[in-house]
Amino acid sequence: MGAVRVRMEAALQRLLPAPHIVPERLHRAMRYCVLGGGKRVRPLLAFAAGELAGADPARVEVVASAVEMIHAYSLVHDDLPCMDDDVLRRGKPTCHVEFDEATAMLAGDALQPLAFQILAEHVVADSPAEQVEMLKILAVACGSRGMAGGQGIDLASVGKALSLPELEFMHIHKTGALIRAAVVLGARCGRGLDAEQFGRLERYAKSIGLAFQVVDDVLDCDASTATLGKTSGKDAAQEKPTYVSILGLKRARELAEELRAEAHTALSSFDEPAARLRELADFIVLRKF
Repeated sequence: MGAVRVRMEAALQRLLPAPHIVPERLHRAMRYCVLGGGKRVRPLLAFAAGELAGADPARVEVVASAVEMIHAYSLVHDDLPCMDDDVLRRGKPTCHVEFDEATAMLAGDALQPLAFQILAEHVVADSPAEQVEMLKILAVACGSRGMAGGQGIDLASVGKALSLPELEFMHIHKTGALIRAAVVLGARCGRGLDAEQFGRLERYAKSIGLAFQVVDDVLDCDASTATLGKTSGKDAAQEKPTYVSILGLKRARELAEELRAEAHTALSSFDEPAARLRELADFIVLRKF
């Protein structure tokens, strides 16, 4: 994990516009949002899936950077006053607090197309058709049928009582879609998997995507702001439906363990190359921050 994080920091430093290039303030804001923080779970998953598929790490580095830029843009917009109105992210002031709302909005707006630019201008697949399919996978994952759509459902659900299937549907899109994309894109950088194996990877990714959100909900209720690096207890204060509000803390923890077991089951036919994916399923569920 440490090696991947160091590699990703160097790659993102290189792929982001330099801070001295005009418009300097916007480029500084983009770099502020992306660099020097975060667990890098999505890049870690991309590299683990790439290892399973025998992918060239240089290819995986590109798709992992694209996914991480999309993730960073989503956090910037999520923190804006028109959405969650938060002041702390990754242990430092949110982008709109450090810069201003307009610059934060533009930083997110610029990070999204930059992700597609780097995915288009680097060779990450064996054929142009496969590379176009990878662009489509990322586009769907971050659009109205993925992350943005899930955020829309989230905003419309404040103060409402959702059923467990409705909450799951929201988070399959809001959180799970980009996590699934990280796994699938990392694997597509290689050439060693058949359709049945990709299906197993999809099931793994769906399980850990939901598990990630369940654990996030537990930590929002159970951990301190200092530990999380973002404001704790925010979901309850904003009357957002969560796994904890619907199931209670004990049952939410049990559900995270069940999803972890499902992720391991999905990988049961893979041998040693899937070891990193198994370890990441454990990390996602057992993490304390």
